[in-house]
Amino acid sequence: MTSSVNPSLGSEPAVQLFRLVLTLATHLRTRMDQRLAAVDLTTQQAGVLTFVAHSADPPTLGDAARSLGTSHQNVRQIVAVLERKGMLEVVADAADGRVRRLTATPRVGEVFETRDLGDHAIVAEWMAALTEDEQRQTVGLLNRLLRDLVSAGG
Repeated sequence: MTSSVNPSLGSEPAVQLFRLVLTLATHLRTRMDQRLAAVDLTTQQAGVLTFVAHSADPPTLGDAARSLGTSHQNVRQIVAVLERKGMLEVVADAADGRVRRLTATPRVGEVFETRDLGDHAIVAEWMAALTEDEQRQTVGLLNRLLRDLVSAGG
């Protein structure tokens, strides 16, 4: 999609990229939300669960917020819902009781054990317009942008 096809993208490459990434993210999130509805989850909730489940040590709310690029308040709301669903436990840190640590419950494994292959396959279909090499290149470029944004703060 170029600005000649969609004039709302603007004429500057940086603005076009920004708008395209936002639009693509919205489309992908909507599609994944539709898939996850079958297990009563949203894409954001699955993102928190994925982060917690793959962390070497139980992360804090702040760790999750920084990793996902969102506010502490937003993660707190998502975590509260996941606690009610029996998918996360929030426990006080052994060294500092004021710090709250997140731990995935066995229910997470039960839910995703049967979903992961299908979800990964459908994501591969969504990305099929790009070759595997183009996907790797895009991942590298977007990771570089993300690292730069995170290191710049704000």
